[in-house]
Amino acid sequence: MTQPHSDSVAFRTFRPGDEAAFLRLNEDWIGKYFDVIEPADRVLLDDPRAHILGPGGQICIAELRGEPIGCCALISIAPGEFELAKMTVAETARHAGIGRKLLQFAINVARIMGARRLYLESNTKAAAAIHLYEQLGFRHLPGPPHESKYARANVFMELHL
Repeated sequence: MTQPHSDSVAFRTFRPGDEAAFLRLNEDWIGKYFDVIEPADRVLLDDPRAHILGPGGQICIAELRGEPIGCCALISIAPGEFELAKMTVAETARHAGIGRKLLQFAINVARIMGARRLYLESNTKAAAAIHLYEQLGFRHLPGPPHESKYARANVFMELHL
C-alpha cells in the first residue's frame, strides 16, 4: 500500500461525526501496544463531546481524502493549560511526517485557545512519539504533577508556550 504524502493531508478541528474515527484510531493503537483500554480511556473515547469538547478542549484531526487518519486531543486541565492526549496516526499512514504535522497543528490550536502550557503522559513503549515530542520542545518532568489516570503512564512531559 502506498503511504500518503503529508502534503496531501488536511488538518482540522473536530466536526460532528468524528466520534467514530476518534474511537477507532485510539482503540487501534492502545490495543496494539497495551492490550487494555483503561477506564480513563473509555470515558474520553466513548463521549469526547462531553469529556473533551464540553469542558473547553478540542480534538484535532488529520484527514486524507475525507477520511480521518490521525487525531490528537487537547483536554482542558486548568486555565491556560491543556493535556495533549490520544494522539495517534493510523498504522497505514505512519512514517510520512503526518504525526509531526498533526502535533504542530495541535500546538497552534492550543495557542489560539490561549494555552500557556501543554502537558502529556506517555509510555516508554512509544519511543518514536516521545522523540517527536522532544524535537518539538517538550521537556521531561521528573514525575507526574498529580496522580495519573493511567496505569501505563511512565513518561511525563510539558511544553511552555
